[in-house]
This record gives sequence, C-alpha cells and structure tokens, in this order.
Amino acid sequence: MSDGFDVRTYAAGLHAGTLLPAHRHGWGQLVFAASGVMRVVTDDATWTIPPTRAIWVPAGVRHAIAARGEVAMRTLYIDRPRADPLPVEPCVIAVAPLLRELILHVLTVGMLNPDKPHHDRLAGLLIDLILQARPEDLALPLPRDPRALRLAETWRDHPADARGLSQIARESGASLRTLQRLFPRETGLTLEAWRQKARLVHAVERLCAGAGVTETALDCGYQSPAAFSEAFSRQFGVSPSRFAPRGLV
Repeated sequence: MSDGFDVRTYAAGLHAGTLLPAHRHGWGQLVFAASGVMRVVTDDATWTIPPTRAIWVPAGVRHAIAARGEVAMRTLYIDRPRADPLPVEPCVIAVAPLLRELILHVLTVGMLNPDKPHHDRLAGLLIDLILQARPEDLALPLPRDPRALRLAETWRDHPADARGLSQIARESGASLRTLQRLFPRETGLTLEAWRQKARLVHAVERLCAGAGVTETALDCGYQSPAAFSEAFSRQFGVSPSRFAPRGLV
C-alpha cells in the first residue's frame, strides 16, 4: 500500500563481505555506490556497481546485495506512479555529477511528498535525470541450468582460472558440447564470451579498489596488459586507466 510519498531514502555503510540476503520491495529502488563496489544478484544476472554508478531495481524484483569492500550505499525508493516511466528491468546507469548531488540532496530531505510543490519538482527532476543517464553494461546474465550455473559461478568468483574448458566442463557435470549449447540459449553469450566478460567485469572491481592496470590484467587471467586493455576498451568504451572512482561519469 502506498503511504503517499513519491520517494523514500535509506543510507548505510556496509563493511567488506556484508551480504543483504535476497529480498524484494513493493517500491522501485535506485541503489547508488557513493563509494566502494557492490554486487547485486537477481534471479537472472549478477550486476557489478562501482562508484559513480547505480542500479535501478524495479518493484518486485528479487535481489541480494553484497559489499565488495567498504561501501557507502545510498538508496532511493520510488513509488508508483512516479516510477512508471523507468525501465521495467534492472539496469546499471552512470551517475553524472548533477544526479549524484540530487541523490544526496534527496537523502537529506528524507521523503518526497508530491503534495509539496518543491518535493514534486525534485521527484520530477530525479526521474528525468535517471532516464537521461548513460547505461552501463555491467551485468553477467546467469544461466538457469544448474550445471551451466555452477560453471558461471566458478568463473564469476575465480576469473583467473586458467584450466581448460573440457576440464571445467567435467567438474560442472556436463559435457563441453552441452555447455556450449546451454550458454548461448540461456545467457545470450557463447561460453568463451561469457568467460571473457566475467573477467572484464571483475577487472572493474579491481580497478575501482585501486589496483593498477598490470596487476588487474594478471588477476583477471590475462598474460598481456596490452591484450587486457584492448579487450577492456572494446567492452566498456574507455581504457582501464579511466575506469576508476574518478573516471568518466
């Protein structure tokens, strides 16, 4: 039931390793990493949220949140009908300076009441800025088949794993051919493409934690920093050295 407010707010500091178990809300949720990196897991994907990014989680979407280091989490809960123009699926967006300052300002207000004209204007501007924000492809789609999911979780959590595909496939309980069929059908990515994206998304976490480009490349399973930089730039449109807390927004 609506309580008459368009927007409610919540701020929390999360210690490294903190897990907010899977849950869902009746309101849409904009989760912003003011500092630190979060991992948001839905039934369909894992989303990495570095600083200067946010994830929009529509009402009713089941999700868990994990802190990948010390995190300053800032959340806005947006009720209908104010949230109706926003995406119906989760998405990560870049938080430009104006949107960042608006989020922080709304947090100081606490709640936005549409019956108050200045609150109504703030809520309208908030929706406009979210809609204008640049999307970021920081999602790893998750397969539903339990064998493919085991492999996906292994690569997500151990991106530098250099074992051959056949060996990893056997440990997941399926043949390589079966997994090569399952991944495109259930994630939209080939087995090899999924593995590379998992490495590059992990690289975002490492870079935002302050790791250098060479260290990050090795940590993600690349033997050549040049090959890593090329793959990273192709995936995200910016070089690794620019994708950091003070990078592009």
